Amino acid sequence: MCTVVIRVPESAAEPTRVLAIRDEDPERPWNPLGRWWPEPHDGVVGVRDVRAGGAWLAADPTSGRLAVLLNRADETSRPESELQSRGGIVLDAVAGRSPADEPPTHGFNLVEVDGPRARVITWDGVSLRTTELEPGTHMIAHDDVDDAGTARIARWLDDFRTSPVADEERWWMPWLGVLERSAELAPTDDGAIIRDNRPHGYPTLSLLACVASVWADGVDLHYGELARPGQWGGLELA
Repeated sequence: MCTVVIRVPESAAEPTRVLAIRDEDPERPWNPLGRWWPEPHDGVVGVRDVRAGGAWLAADPTSGRLAVLLNRADETSRPESELQSRGGIVLDAVAGRSPADEPPTHGFNLVEVDGPRARVITWDGVSLRTTELEPGTHMIAHDDVDDAGTARIARWLDDFRTSPVADEERWWMPWLGVLERSAELAPTDDGAIIRDNRPHGYPTLSLLACVASVWADGVDLHYGELARPGQWGGLELA
């Protein structure tokens, strides 16, 4: 149950700011931020799922596009044999191909950033819908955008909204300060952002985070891993 915080700018001259925290099974291998995909995704940088070959998060710096995928519950009636990995959706998105019709996957929230514009595409196994994000700060997890019924959003969205994001090299530090404060909660708490989801029936823990600034003509992307899955202890982003 990953978490994304995104600040959409008022002006197209300003970047979209993104903080994405990945929850995954620590036993499922991944490649850190890098260029892992040959043609037709040459030049794309992202975090690669080793097992399926797709991406959790990816960006095309030349086009100013970034996408990150969060799992969500679905109501699909398709058998597992007909379903595909969701990681390919992220690579398609940064190539300018958004999901359409009825994706043959489990449910997802796909955050798409195209320079100063951003949207969330939601698939619940029945319907596909798009939410355009207005200027301001938003938070997405396993349900809807800014969903007050999601405990971590209800608890921390206002803190992210009121934390300044300066136009400086390490603009993300106030947001990491919110993460540090949130870690006063136990990682099994519904309101926690850095999470241990095993008591909730999922084998996933918070493992890593990326921050990004996305302009119409470029993406500045940084990556860092937690020293211990599901525990804060600080985060160095390089």
